[in-house]
Amino acid sequence: MRNIEIKAKVANLNRLLQLAKNLAHAEPILISQHDTFYNCITGRLKLRRLLKSGRGELIFYDRPDTEGPKLSSYEKTDLSSNEQLNSLHSVLAKALGIKSEVKKTRHLFLVGQTRVHVDEVESLGNFMELEVCLSSDQSEKDGEKIAYDLMAKLGVSEKDLICGAYADLLVVQKN
Repeated sequence: MRNIEIKAKVANLNRLLQLAKNLAHAEPILISQHDTFYNCITGRLKLRRLLKSGRGELIFYDRPDTEGPKLSSYEKTDLSSNEQLNSLHSVLAKALGIKSEVKKTRHLFLVGQTRVHVDEVESLGNFMELEVCLSSDQSEKDGEKIAYDLMAKLGVSEKDLICGAYADLLVVQKN
């Protein structure tokens, strides 16, 4: 699976939430997440716990650490119980070691083929992610065009863009 992603720092959370709500024509879906990132040789591997449902996902993804729209390739598997999550976490932590943990409240808006995430990240602040989900017949350029269009509509400038994952920012912050 592929998508085009951007990530940006948010200065005015309430303004961005209102703009995203207007574009989505709907209230956001609120999701409390706890992501554990594990050490791995390539890409990133995380176990996502969806706190209110007790469900989760194991997600591997690979994307360049650059600002602006970038192609992200990913694989994921759904986990349906806390028991599965705890067991898998134990195995991965022992085998690979834990790189970082990210706790956030995500406001999810769906705008066309794009998932707009407005995230309140513990110890980091407020961010926005766009994930333009590409169909098999769409090019990276198609996704980039959609991402830049949404950035403009949401009032996100290129100076707000960041690279890397929240996990990386937390590691830098600790050092």
